This record gives sequence, C-alpha cells and structure tokens, in this order.
Amino acid sequence: MSESGVQVGVARIRAGAVAGRPRADETTVRAALTEVMDPELPMLSVVDLGIVHRVSVAPGGPIRVEILPTFVGCPALELIKRSIAERLGAFGRPIEVSATFEIPWTSERISSAGRAALLAAGIAPPGTDSMAGAPGGLIDLEPRVPCPHCGSRRTVLENVFGPTQCRTIRYCADCRQPFEAIKPV
Repeated sequence: MSESGVQVGVARIRAGAVAGRPRADETTVRAALTEVMDPELPMLSVVDLGIVHRVSVAPGGPIRVEILPTFVGCPALELIKRSIAERLGAFGRPIEVSATFEIPWTSERISSAGRAALLAAGIAPPGTDSMAGAPGGLIDLEPRVPCPHCGSRRTVLENVFGPTQCRTIRYCADCRQPFEAIKPV
C-alpha cells in the first residue's frame, strides 16, 4: 500500500468511517433519517412527519431509533421500520427500530418544511388554528381547513375516511375541487 493509501486509511479511522462506512453518531443518523420517506405521504420524510422520537448511538454498539406511530394500528408502521433499518444499514452496525407510545404523536410535530411539502402536493396540512377561527374566539363545530388549491376557507368535510387513517376528503365550495386533508390530532 502506498503512503497516500495509508494516510487515507488513517483519515478514515479518525473520521470514524472504516471500510468506506460513514461515521455513526446521532447527528449523522438523524441526517440519514431525512432520506427515509413515509410510504403513505411520500413527499414527507419520517423526520418532517415528526415521528422520530429518540435516536441513540452506543459507541461500538447498535443504533437505536424509536418512532411514534401517527395512529394506533397504522398499516405502514412495519414498512417504515424496515425502511429506516435499510437506510441505517449503511453505517454497518446493528440497527434496532421500535415503535413507542411513550408520548402521543400529534399533527403539531409536522415540520414547517413538511407542511409546505403537503400543501405543494395538494394536501391540506393540519392547521394550528383549525378549531378556532370563528369571530370572537368561538369554537367552530366544523374545522376551517383552507383549500390547498385556492386558499379558500369555504371547505366542507366530504368523508372522514380518506385513503389512510390520518387523512380525510374535503371539498372546496369556491374552486369546486376535492382535496385530502391531514387530520389534526
């Protein structure tokens, strides 16, 4: 091996990337998780969806990731866990991915970038003011969900059962377009 080859090897060891594998610490693992997309909302990463609860990287040990299911019985949960394990496999360490209900997932955990991605895909993100919006601080019986196509707040719930447990079907009275909306939880 040449002297430059030895220097490259020493540099990799110092950087924590042995045999071409990236260094595993919480920051690099969290960065890798931004590449794992939700199978039901493929415009969102698991990070933007806010389901990554805890990441721990033991020195020389496994990488552990705990995720928060959006709904009990989420049919995509096992696929998400497998996708996370596959992506983190590049670190060359044992991977443990588990679901936890330690704290409940809420739609407030969706990042601002995630909300923008939903809107760009024609899906109304959950609003932080969806239950308040009536004049005088009254509570609306029907949440005011802005249309992702035209921005109108004159929308109605068409079907509480959307394509997944976390979505509904709504209809805009102004632009006359149906659209999906993320259920506020």
